[in-house]
Amino acid sequence: MTKSKIPAFMNWSGGKDSSLALSRVIDSGEYDVRYLVTTVNELYGRVSMHGVREELLDKQAESIGIPLVKCYLPADVTMSSYEDSMIAALESFRKEGITVAIFGDIFLEDLREYREKKLSESGFNAVFPLWKNDTSALVDEFIDSGFRAIVSAIDARFLDESFAGRFIDRDFVGSLPEGVDPCGENGEYHSFVIDGPIFGAPLRVRQGEKKLVEHDSESQESGGTHAAHSFWFCDILPE
Repeated sequence: MTKSKIPAFMNWSGGKDSSLALSRVIDSGEYDVRYLVTTVNELYGRVSMHGVREELLDKQAESIGIPLVKCYLPADVTMSSYEDSMIAALESFRKEGITVAIFGDIFLEDLREYREKKLSESGFNAVFPLWKNDTSALVDEFIDSGFRAIVSAIDARFLDESFAGRFIDRDFVGSLPEGVDPCGENGEYHSFVIDGPIFGAPLRVRQGEKKLVEHDSESQESGGTHAAHSFWFCDILPE
């Protein structure tokens, strides 16, 4: 008798790590990923932290073939507003029999503990397919698997403007300064995936303008504390 797959949802950023995690989960055959769940800035219509346009997120999910659920957050997001949005989504998923959340996190212990605590309060389990994997090996796996991703945002404390808008390939990885994680796991950079084994067809995009933005918010990414520093965003446009 064939074992039934476990209903789950994927915490989706549209970037490299969540794409590779989803690919691994699909290949395992263990989970039935019913939804991709993304937080979107309601004022700007862009993926939180990554700065990618909402319309491109829709095209991405359409190509992957998994329904997208968007949790809209205010421009001045707080931990409270983030949690309220996620609790509403979790309640909806639980009614459909979904009790597993999948994440692309690799080694941020505090973030994992936060996710597991909040999910357990709502009766959910968390799964981390990439957890504690070597990040150099992960980025090689990503490239070798045929994924293509564009760097959509960089933290100006770690990387200069030239890294924004580049494709993640071996030249990109080889040019990262010493101390920068190959997967950007410390928030050094964020990406948007346009093609790969989980896609039905590649997305057609082009590079738009680059913009330096001062970011100051209390967020899940900063552990609930206020952090102010600059990010370079590369606007990715649909063709």
